[in-house]
Amino acid sequence: MKRGRGLIIFLVLFALMSSVALGQSNPQPRNVTVNGQSGQADLIDQNGRLFVDVLALASIGKGSVSFNGPGIVLEFPALANGATPGHEEPATSTPPSNSSALSPAFMRAGIEEIALLREWVTALASAIRGGYGVTDDWVNSYRDDASHSLQLAGTVASTDGDRNAQQLLHRVFDLVQQWSNHLVDARKSMATAKYAISPDTLREDPQSQKLLSCGHFVTQMLGGGTFQDDASCH
Repeated sequence: MKRGRGLIIFLVLFALMSSVALGQSNPQPRNVTVNGQSGQADLIDQNGRLFVDVLALASIGKGSVSFNGPGIVLEFPALANGATPGHEEPATSTPPSNSSALSPAFMRAGIEEIALLREWVTALASAIRGGYGVTDDWVNSYRDDASHSLQLAGTVASTDGDRNAQQLLHRVFDLVQQWSNHLVDARKSMATAKYAISPDTLREDPQSQKLLSCGHFVTQMLGGGTFQDDASCH
């Protein structure tokens, strides 16, 4: 299928930890329409500048994301002749011939999982840096949402690429869980003051760095539509 291609350089929040740097700004879900397809995407208003999750835009428009240096390439399916936005020809159910290719259904499920993990990370990091109380029940609500989404991604995995990528999604989930447990335990023992004193301390923590590297890689892989592996996730 021919695909429309455009190189667009965005200021976006595409890594798991990137939104921590935006301080106390909270993402607000907004209805967004891309190529006639509507869906929800998080939007942040940072001093009058609007930030939108580019992975959510790709998911809504049934497209893909790849990275080219400082640029981000968004690719969306070209409309069939005579078709109108939102009324494209139905996609066939034939699996991709490339065994490493990711199916569209799994890509969308994987992007949703990454978004929930990012929400978990962002909320916990903001609470820790702000010195707020953090309880197991509060954290578990984020964990349960991400765990349910991870299971759903597994149910739509239909190719070898999907199944291999699912293992990486599990790995990112495990890294977030370990990082979350570490911070919750530190908060209980009143050992998180250093994170409030210096805004960079949490980001520079070795566990945070590993999570950031692996999460960034998996985000790129899902956007590219082909399974790949990386040492940062192992």
